[in-house]
Amino acid sequence: MPDRADALALLEEWVENEGLQTHMRCVEAAVRHYARMAGADEELWGLAALLHDLDWERYPETHPMKAVEELERRGYSEEVRRAILAHRPDYTGVEPESEMERTLFACDELSGLVYACCLVRPNGIDDLTPKSVVKKLKDKAFAAGVHREEVQKGIELIGLERNVHIQNVIDGMREVAAELGIRGEDVSRA
Repeated sequence: MPDRADALALLEEWVENEGLQTHMRCVEAAVRHYARMAGADEELWGLAALLHDLDWERYPETHPMKAVEELERRGYSEEVRRAILAHRPDYTGVEPESEMERTLFACDELSGLVYACCLVRPNGIDDLTPKSVVKKLKDKAFAAGVHREEVQKGIELIGLERNVHIQNVIDGMREVAAELGIRGEDVSRA
């Protein structure tokens, strides 16, 4: 199966929008954190998360079907492809069942909200707390593109208390904060 370097090359080939690339890396960071916590295959989980929105820019009307076809052609495992299908059950009909699938779904929208929170804080992710994220979650005008109902469904799917899940996503993203540009020193320069 292809590795992360292959996946990053594919991401850069298919996704021009830097914001979307960053989103995909945020979700990857959160999902990898969960994989480590679960003692699961971090590379497998990370690939599914990194590539989950691969075709969003090119084929939004059929997302994620074209990506899954391309990933199958390139030798990505059925587990990775199914997790990508399951992150959009409303369109694909594939419900998130495995722990990896539920985790990807649960981290997708929430990672976007956490990232947005980092950008408006003087210290970025450095001192971000679940309480701050919940406050922004309730403000529907903030990061309006984040689907709040999917955040809630993700919390239910993952089976953790909301603040625990939010903290886990923060912790995962914090581990690669320099790469994501969300440390206090990064956002204060912006």
